[in-house]
Amino acid sequence: MAAILLIEDDPLVRRGLQLALPRHGHDIRTADTGEDGLHAFRSSTPDLVVLDLMLPGIDGFEVCRRIRAAGETPVIIITARGDDFDVVGGLEAGADDYVVKPAQPTVLDARIRAVLRRTTGTSTPDGVRVHHDLHIDTGALTVSLRGEPVMLTPTELRLLLTLSRAPARVFSRQQLLEEVWEHDYLGDSRLVDNCVQRLRAKIEADPAAPEYVQTVRGFGYRFGPV
Repeated sequence: MAAILLIEDDPLVRRGLQLALPRHGHDIRTADTGEDGLHAFRSSTPDLVVLDLMLPGIDGFEVCRRIRAAGETPVIIITARGDDFDVVGGLEAGADDYVVKPAQPTVLDARIRAVLRRTTGTSTPDGVRVHHDLHIDTGALTVSLRGEPVMLTPTELRLLLTLSRAPARVFSRQQLLEEVWEHDYLGDSRLVDNCVQRLRAKIEADPAAPEYVQTVRGFGYRFGPV
């Protein structure tokens, strides 16, 4: 049973998900403001946070940034709009995935399970991959750059593992959505692009001229060093 923290100010949405998600095997704790959500996050150890963006007081973007600064707990954002402002802003704040209101419990449950699988089921038997100054231990699920540990979220780590297992292979955004996010439909490439940006900021000496995660214009991404 996964411990889920739901931060949502709409009482109808909050109550509906509070009733529905336990039927899918989740343990739900709720908060209705950004301040209360951060307090609940610090006082408990949720496996995942489901976060509304339009919160009173501290909004969901800032809540997401503070959760991400505190560690690697996965975050799924809920937005009333599927437009660039909400979605891209939430992803840039560090969210792993998003759903658009009205959030259907079955859809949200599927996203929760996919994110949690990325947290616990990423290990591969390859051992240690060494690419110049970047060391990726696929058993221990650790990454170091020039001998210093690099803290990645589960989604960032899975993206790096996927790309680095086949250096020079070009992955389309849709292939990465299927393999990393487990979205088996025509998904939102913004998930991939924003995660790539966050990953580059952590492992590239110059994110504007990446050595490791390289863009193949018009198609997708590849892992650079061969």
